[in-house]
Amino acid sequence: MNILILGDIVGKIGRRGVGLLLPQIKKEYGIDFTIANIENAAAGFGITESVLKELMDYGIDAFTSGNHIWDKKEGISVLENYERVLRPANYPSGVPGRGYITVSYYSKKIGIINIQGRIFMEPIENPFTVVHNIVEEMEKDTKIIVVDIHAEATSEKIAMGYFLDGRVTAVVGTHTHVQTADEKILPGGTGYISDLGMCGAYDSILGVDKEAVLKKFLLQIPQKFDVPEKGLFKVEGVIIEVEEVSGKTKNIIRLQRRGEI
Repeated sequence: MNILILGDIVGKIGRRGVGLLLPQIKKEYGIDFTIANIENAAAGFGITESVLKELMDYGIDAFTSGNHIWDKKEGISVLENYERVLRPANYPSGVPGRGYITVSYYSKKIGIINIQGRIFMEPIENPFTVVHNIVEEMEKDTKIIVVDIHAEATSEKIAMGYFLDGRVTAVVGTHTHVQTADEKILPGGTGYISDLGMCGAYDSILGVDKEAVLKKFLLQIPQKFDVPEKGLFKVEGVIIEVEEVSGKTKNIIRLQRRGEI
């Protein structure tokens, strides 16, 4: 089984870029299942139902997110009504939505877990304790488990990889929008990368119009962050080749594609 996992989709240009390149990528690598992080998919901040349906039409099978999933009010109803849209599992009890799911793919089951780091981020529940308990329950049902750790600190992401090594198929980092070059298979057979990167404007700062971000750094006053809608774009992520019986990663390929709209 080949699983494609895409980095944070940022705005319209990111969505359209994925729509343009996804069929080609699926064909080239024989992709069976696709996961994408969509916390920035609606104009760079949050998610809406119409944006979600657009991405579903492109052929993405499941969706993870992070701290920006709350940026648009409509995101709450999306989390409540679409079970394949996840938010980090370590938010407190009572928060809308779900943080993990097991989905069927023909005769196989795929577990997906969304977790959020705490270093330089909100001090929510301990991601290591929470993910341990989820995996302990999920591995009774499937050996194929993918974990999206949405976090700032590389050290926290690497620690999560080794913490789950041998228990899950892959641990992939999101949130920084900058793809790392450390894809590898850990000793226990878990595929790992510190950050998948992003699907969005190439000539930008983390997917946002660079002039606004530069003004923010230079003037230290609030700026309106817009996401470019046209121009060069990039699509980034990884392809995980899974040994279906054991759930181990056989190969991990870092994906980088560019195009123009």
